Amino acid sequence: MRRSLAALAFLASACASVHPERGHDQVDAITRERLGISTGWGAGDPGAEAIAERVDELLGAGLTRARAIRIALLNNPELQATYAGLGISQAEMVQAGLLSNPVFAGSIGFPIAGDPSDRLEWEVSIVHTLLDVFILPLRRRVAGEQFLVDTLLVANETLAVATEASHALVRFQAAERSFELQRILLQVALAAAAEVEARHAAGNTTRLELDTARASYEEARQAFSVAESERIAAREEVTRVLGLRGLRTNWTLAEALPETLEEEPPLEELESLAIRQRLDIDAARKQVQLMHDAVGIARTSRYTGLVEVGVHAHQDPDGPRLLGPTLSLELPIFDQRQGMIARLEAQRGQAEHRLDALSVATRANVRATGARLLGIRQRLEHQRDVLLPLRERIVEASQRQYNAMQIGLAQLLDARRRQVDAYKKYMETVRDYWIVRAELERLVGGSLHPPPPSPESEP
Repeated sequence: MRRSLAALAFLASACASVHPERGHDQVDAITRERLGISTGWGAGDPGAEAIAERVDELLGAGLTRARAIRIALLNNPELQATYAGLGISQAEMVQAGLLSNPVFAGSIGFPIAGDPSDRLEWEVSIVHTLLDVFILPLRRRVAGEQFLVDTLLVANETLAVATEASHALVRFQAAERSFELQRILLQVALAAAAEVEARHAAGNTTRLELDTARASYEEARQAFSVAESERIAAREEVTRVLGLRGLRTNWTLAEALPETLEEEPPLEELESLAIRQRLDIDAARKQVQLMHDAVGIARTSRYTGLVEVGVHAHQDPDGPRLLGPTLSLELPIFDQRQGMIARLEAQRGQAEHRLDALSVATRANVRATGARLLGIRQRLEHQRDVLLPLRERIVEASQRQYNAMQIGLAQLLDARRRQVDAYKKYMETVRDYWIVRAELERLVGGSLHPPPPSPESEP
């Protein structure tokens, strides 16, 4: 029985190897399930050339939210470093599944006096730790659980980067729209100032109206400059998240900020969805189980100590050549792994408390973000259905009164400026809506409307 167990362990360790797709295929499957988007790393590192070709292909069609997320998952440098961590974790798992090497030792003695024909004395031995064979299956299981935990954490990081890419693109789309609105205001203010200049030169208006028009133009110039700076900063943030450089920084947008709202799920369902769906919570659960297993391994070996078996050969100068087995036992009298077991038990308690803290924080954050999303949605609908139509009617009435010379140009410009400001605030609210919605999706670990779990997938 022992010989069979040793043979199986030896074969298993001999066949252990590193596979480039291991872990990456699981991360890719999770990302496809949660986002409907592939990481592009399902078979392992695709290589710099393949990544560059894929990024160029996606950029060539113009950026949309889905394309931005695809590029970020494929090309974000920080995420690539996280992907590389899967290789480290897999290497540690493979190493944990290997038996320790046997130790070969030998010595030789030369005669220093007497007959030169005296024979040499020599001895050789080869020994191996027997306990390693019995501990190997447990050690491999713990290493496999740790690799699964690391895989879930990497998948969780892909969702975080996807959210970051979505946030960055939404902010740029909103900044782009704000920039265009400020350009319109600047053009209107310039035309108004030119008209007042001409009327003032003809003596048909006062200096006050001229200065008012000039002040409005200068204010519009400043607002346009601020909008341009915000647009540049938002664009550079997209470039950073997507990991773009060189000519690839000259990307273009393929879609404007969407104004159509999604249907929101009931808030009371989101808490349980987050606890069930969050990858970092799942990883924390598995970390607790991993520490339970590690404590069990430590307790299993605390009274055993090291057991080494081997073969020893010896040749005396005047005696026979000897060959036989060897056995070495460590007597666990003083060191019974007390410190190691206490440390592992403390780490297990730490993992349990971290899981509790993460669950509590997740529930609170989901509730707060869900309430914030509903508040933004209500404000957005009020702006769209009430404030914007009011501003539009005010501008139309002001234009009619200006044409009838019932109000001055300053009043008409003020009405137009207030209309554009109202639309800017509306677009900022649209931006906030999509940002908070993406954040809520990250908090629940995926879609807000996931398909119901199949009976086969339920524990």
